[in-house]
Amino acid sequence: MKRLNGTLLVVAFVLSLFAGRLVQLQTIESGKYTAQARKQRLQPIELPAVRGDITDAQGNPLAMTVEAKAIVADPSVIKPEKRQQVVAALAPMLSLDPATVLKRISAPDSRFEYLAHGVRPDQARLVMNLDLPGIRTEQEYRREYPNDSLAAGVIGFVNAEGEGGAGLESALNSSLAGRDGWQRVEISTNGQHIPMGEDQKKPPVPGKGVRLTLMRDLQFKAQQAIEKQVRATGARSGTVIVMEPRTGRLLALASAPGYNPNEYTKAKSWGSPVVQEAYEPGSTGKVITAAAVMEKGGVRPDTPFHVPDRVKFYDTVFHDSHPHPPEDLTFAGVLATSSNVGTILASQRISPETLYAYERAFGFGQKTGIGLPGETPGVLRPPSQWSGTDRYPIAFGQTLSVNAVQMASVYATIANGGVRVAPNLIAGSVDENGGFTAASAPAQRRVVSAETARQIRDMLEGVTTKEGTAPLAQIPGYRVAGKTGTAEIANPACGCYRGAGFTASFAGFAPADDPQLVVQVVLQRPTKGSHFGGDAAAPVFRDVMEAALAARKIPPTGSRPPKVRIHVRD
Repeated sequence: MKRLNGTLLVVAFVLSLFAGRLVQLQTIESGKYTAQARKQRLQPIELPAVRGDITDAQGNPLAMTVEAKAIVADPSVIKPEKRQQVVAALAPMLSLDPATVLKRISAPDSRFEYLAHGVRPDQARLVMNLDLPGIRTEQEYRREYPNDSLAAGVIGFVNAEGEGGAGLESALNSSLAGRDGWQRVEISTNGQHIPMGEDQKKPPVPGKGVRLTLMRDLQFKAQQAIEKQVRATGARSGTVIVMEPRTGRLLALASAPGYNPNEYTKAKSWGSPVVQEAYEPGSTGKVITAAAVMEKGGVRPDTPFHVPDRVKFYDTVFHDSHPHPPEDLTFAGVLATSSNVGTILASQRISPETLYAYERAFGFGQKTGIGLPGETPGVLRPPSQWSGTDRYPIAFGQTLSVNAVQMASVYATIANGGVRVAPNLIAGSVDENGGFTAASAPAQRRVVSAETARQIRDMLEGVTTKEGTAPLAQIPGYRVAGKTGTAEIANPACGCYRGAGFTASFAGFAPADDPQLVVQVVLQRPTKGSHFGGDAAAPVFRDVMEAALAARKIPPTGSRPPKVRIHVRD
């Protein structure tokens, strides 16, 4: 009995210890262990915001967000002996690095690891059908570019981290991306979401969409035309811009070579040459000199100039594009034949400060502000930094540089009666409910008088005649005005203009009597055939302008062109 009583006493004592510990766990320390258990079960999940679409002026998608899945692993569920099986199944299916997958599913003290983002829903279903331990999917979104390379230089792309990597995707990333939300859900011991478990959530805020001024079909035509001409001429690159002079809207911004933003990792360059590439405009820049000398130098379209093929200042000789005997040209003839010497002679009637002031007024030396990243303002030094002879090449478009949109804006200003309307690319924003908010109206300012603009417009029609430098720019039924450019490219090896090639360009507008559209074409370093702007660039202008006139349903010209006197004797 003593032994039995002693045994019962010991048992009672042990049971009392168990009971005490049980009371401690279920009452005194229950909150602590409940919190730890909840922490083990609750897992944070990022709820990505739907990125806003980028569309053209008619609402056609240029960049859009589609449903996708993320493949997620719970390493605590995947047993060591099962890890190679998971790697062998997922790595080839998702094009992942096996070593990276193994590292992530082996992460210690982790219950949540991303294995892949942006997986198509059908592919995600195949992954789940494998019934792999600790593998599940989470909702997310993927960026798609339905037109492949169309306007890629403008739109850019979204990188693997979900951030804009170039173009407007980068410049407008914060607005397009919205704000991500989060959710905490209960996860079972086998790594699956407990449907009726505890759930905390902060909803994401969708990004705003962006509507551009571009017209998809016209952008396609412009891109097709410049790609074809870059191949035909062996040029390093090329750009085409279509612009409305009265509104400043950019209807097409095409460049070649381009890239497919759906496969951006294969591209050699992601930039937008229309604003990022600075070049010397050459003779297309003579329009600014013409405006300056007509307003401040007393020059008129019929003002005579005795023009040799070369002229020397100090120790520098400036010459025309080809040798010729001295000619008696009107100022309209100087512009039509694109005489460098004639332009220099006319520019001597104004001061360097006046010439510089007009270059600035037309937008040179300052960014256009259309919203694309990496824009160059070009190079336009003030007269205080000019050498003794700089004023002469600046007068005919050398020794300064611009981007293509700046140059197109010059011709839009002349076409718009002398009023410069700031170029603009973004029409407005679109909220998640489809509500459209228009962008602010572009800035406007008068640069030259309406009469000066009209006279220059008439003079530029002479460029597209048989006596001018660009008869290939003519469009049947329409009056066309424009200017060729054939600029020598500076060679840094010698600090001179020898051996580096040429920039061929043409900028113009139509109908010349009532300008509705401006088209500018630039080809960098053409190596096959002619390198002159009238031969290499003008045909592209014609093809794109014809398409633009048709797209905007602009009727043929009803008036006769003015008589442009080229020679004094005419």
